[in-house]
Amino acid sequence: MNTTLEDEKLKYEIALTLISGVGSVIAKNLVSYCGSPEAVFKSKESSLLKIPEVGKVVASQIINHNVFEIAEKEVSVVRKKKIETVFYTEKNYPARLKNCVDAPIMLFYKGNIDFNPKKTIAVVGTRNATDYGKNFCDSFIADLQKHEVQIISGLAYGIDICAHKAALKNNLSTLAVLAHGLDRIYPSVHKSTTEKMFDKGGIVSEFITGTNPDRENFPKRNRIVAGMCDAVIVVEASLKGGALITADIANSYNRDVFALPGRIQDEYSQGCNHYIKTNKAAMIESAADLEYQLGWDLFEKSIDKKIIQRELLIDLNDEEKTLISYLKENGKQHIDMIGIYCNVPVSKIPSALLSLEFKGAVRSLPGKIYEMV
Repeated sequence: MNTTLEDEKLKYEIALTLISGVGSVIAKNLVSYCGSPEAVFKSKESSLLKIPEVGKVVASQIINHNVFEIAEKEVSVVRKKKIETVFYTEKNYPARLKNCVDAPIMLFYKGNIDFNPKKTIAVVGTRNATDYGKNFCDSFIADLQKHEVQIISGLAYGIDICAHKAALKNNLSTLAVLAHGLDRIYPSVHKSTTEKMFDKGGIVSEFITGTNPDRENFPKRNRIVAGMCDAVIVVEASLKGGALITADIANSYNRDVFALPGRIQDEYSQGCNHYIKTNKAAMIESAADLEYQLGWDLFEKSIDKKIIQRELLIDLNDEEKTLISYLKENGKQHIDMIGIYCNVPVSKIPSALLSLEFKGAVRSLPGKIYEMV
């Protein structure tokens, strides 16, 4: 595919994100039924009206759009500023995020990013971080170095930037999800940190260049943070704030949520304490707590024993054989990842895994993670 065709494909992908009234859910329906973003724009109104969630208003917006000029300019800027893009149908799109119903159809990014690492967590918290929160963040991430875990946050003041810097200090990959276009860094004082992140991590956004860091963009940013990780760690938070929004979204995505407890009179521990008290988050005091809850133990059974046990597996149906093959090749995996990569209907995954547990072939670990016995 030459550059001209690549640019044309990108133009249609970006254009689809610019149609008024077309959010990520409707956009995915459109692409699923039409076959591609380009096909969406070339479809007749009568065909569009047959697609779920597409009514006359949305169909009219697509037919009578005026977004190609903006999309073409964005393609030019993306190429000039060396911004990379990934569409949700592409293989390297974040698999964890793809499983979320409202995941963005397109991401823009800069850096050397692995969107599908084996282990990834989000560390979030107040912009008014105390020494208590900062010290925990530093030691907690340092203790995770042995797991080569990816650290995700939002580049904000306080806990966010502390998490990014701790990851860099410990040679861990770290991603900053931004609430604006990638033609700027906000806050600007964190630009030097982002430049250090590009070798092993980078910056990510769903917004085109020129988008300002407006208030309504931050909850949208938070859903990406929550969707891309295995677990969210809330280090410090008041009773209201973006960190708890991220935690709520993570709960809705069935992600594990942890919170650092603090003294009841401390403002920036009140949110964490409340979430622990109301069972919206598990209490976390150290990296060991996360290792246990997510099954990140460092002790593996001998290979010979596993081989002997695998040879004893009999009477597996096709779905079970697919799951066993995937776990054999990839080791411990979250149930969401198993569903995405095994091409088995989502409704059948839990029962198939339970059947394999009864047969002694797999075992479940904390955090909805499964491995072969």
